[in-house]
Amino acid sequence: MKLLILGATGPTGRHVVDLALRSGDSVTTLVRDPSALGDLTEKVTPFTGDATSHRDIVAAAAGQDAIVSALGRGSSVRADGLFTQASAAVIGAAKEAGISRLVWLSSFGVGETFDRSSAAQKTIFRTLLRSIYADKRIADDRIRSSGLDWTVVYPTRLTHGPAKGTYSADDRLPMKGNPTISRADVAAFMHQAAHGSEWLHRSPVISD
Repeated sequence: MKLLILGATGPTGRHVVDLALRSGDSVTTLVRDPSALGDLTEKVTPFTGDATSHRDIVAAAAGQDAIVSALGRGSSVRADGLFTQASAAVIGAAKEAGISRLVWLSSFGVGETFDRSSAAQKTIFRTLLRSIYADKRIADDRIRSSGLDWTVVYPTRLTHGPAKGTYSADDRLPMKGNPTISRADVAAFMHQAAHGSEWLHRSPVISD
């Protein structure tokens, strides 16, 4: 499968790239600084550009089968419009490039999932993550109404632990406290979702 991966140099995106390469996928990345790919540079097709740029995404998306976005703000608690701008650019570019499949990384607590959060989670979502989650909600709603074959993924709190492969994934999951899931497991789920139809037009919650 030919995949365009956004956010490839981030902690979750790097796992997606590694999994895709190991499974024999052809990987294209769109990154601001190709040198940040390190040893991946010779294994992928790198495009230099911005994930909020329609023009840059169209160039990188040519000939791809699917787009997988693992875009994130790192340790920042400010969205700065990243997700709203990137979602608009990705949707327009996907349609122009003739790509229907999109797997998009969001966060549990965004949009309707907030109502299903635990008390501990709600406190964090209302305060520390308020800006980012507001931006993500607009992006997620836009993707769901895009007409693309989308999957919007809602992981609980991300960790840097190893993949366990024992996580739960469903349209709804019961929440208690502040559960976690490793970025490696999230990447595995996203990669699998891109290759199958089980999660088409669904917004799965995933957690350990």
